[in-house]
Amino acid sequence: MRKSLAFLYAILIGCGVMLVFPQQEVVIRIEDGMPAIPLALPEFIAQSSSQEIMTFGKDLHQIISDDLRYSRVFQLLPKSHYSYIRALNPKKIFFRDWESIQATLLLVGILSESESKDFLFEGKIYDVKSGRFIFGKRYQSAKSLIRLVAHKMADEVMKIYGERPVFTSKIVYISDRDGNDELYMMDYDGQNQMRLTFNRIIDYMPAWSADGKKIAYTSYRGIEAGLYIYNPYEGDRKEVMTEGTNFAPAFSPDGKKLAFCSTREEGNSEIYVANSDGTSVKRVSFNNAIDTSPTWSPNSREIAFTSDRGGSPQIYIMDAEGSNVRRASFGGSYHDAPAWSPAGDRIAYVSRVDQIFDLYVLNLRTNKIIKLTESIARNESPSWSPDGRHIIFSSNLSGTIQLYTIDYDGLNLKRLTSQGNNKLPDWSR
Repeated sequence: MRKSLAFLYAILIGCGVMLVFPQQEVVIRIEDGMPAIPLALPEFIAQSSSQEIMTFGKDLHQIISDDLRYSRVFQLLPKSHYSYIRALNPKKIFFRDWESIQATLLLVGILSESESKDFLFEGKIYDVKSGRFIFGKRYQSAKSLIRLVAHKMADEVMKIYGERPVFTSKIVYISDRDGNDELYMMDYDGQNQMRLTFNRIIDYMPAWSADGKKIAYTSYRGIEAGLYIYNPYEGDRKEVMTEGTNFAPAFSPDGKKLAFCSTREEGNSEIYVANSDGTSVKRVSFNNAIDTSPTWSPNSREIAFTSDRGGSPQIYIMDAEGSNVRRASFGGSYHDAPAWSPAGDRIAYVSRVDQIFDLYVLNLRTNKIIKLTESIARNESPSWSPDGRHIIFSSNLSGTIQLYTIDYDGLNLKRLTSQGNNKLPDWSR
């Protein structure tokens, strides 16, 4: 369970202490969303007789199509619609044709080959109704980076409507596929899965920094579970805290702070806040209960966390310096692993009912709850996509523990991993 009481409970159970919390289920369905924007994405034009370039064009088109369809911002027109209008001529576009098949936006792609044998891709977006050119991007890239080019172009389309880039984001997680719990990284869609650490020790609970350049995580390099900051692109590693058990790191969205949990002072899990480089550590929670699973609000002024100070695990919110603590979850006796949405209006969390763990989302504006998962599996460790429309989580739905994404309203479940057991994901911003 990501940033979870389960981490501490595992230690207690190992010492002979059994903790059981009964619960009543809360299920309130809400409807949310916006109409998707109709977008025409005809096949890209290859200005080359090279079969390789034509193949790249098809691959680019497929990846961009998959990206934009996943976004839920755009609705791609069916290919059959294009047969009713004239073939696309990028030098003279008949916008009335595209308007007649209900397109709002038109994305035109052109490929060619450079002298260095790299491929050139130019993407242009038009407003169909006005016939206005909105913007264009031109990429020259090695052929091995075709997926990155496609994701970058799809992100540019998202930006038209003020949406945050999603398709170039990364997911860090823990996998034992090579025999030991190590840090791994992959693209948002599960592609390019890559191992980051090579140890004979256990790594745990990774969390991205706000700029996506560093990862804070727990590692058993000594007797205790220490907290470290790692730069996967340069290979640098820095020790933050090794005294006591240290876990559940979370970087603030403004990039200035790092919250985490530690038992360093009294043997009890409390929440601490440091600078983002791990310096100037300060304790911000003070009680005899277990406080864990910190997650920052988008403005970096508040922290949601799990605490059993009321007798059972519940979600609480406090100001970043530890004041103004108030309870956020009600109607049940086990709520854990909160994840604050990028928009700030929702908190995803795990709730246990009859020994079954499912994901829920609390709307902080309406106090309504939506249940995201409905199965006999153990669904845990939610983490939001940068745009707040998707959540990645771990589940043993397939028997082994794998990573899945699901939309904010419980639709479009998609499995991303298959090798070994994969858990504790964190989606970069």
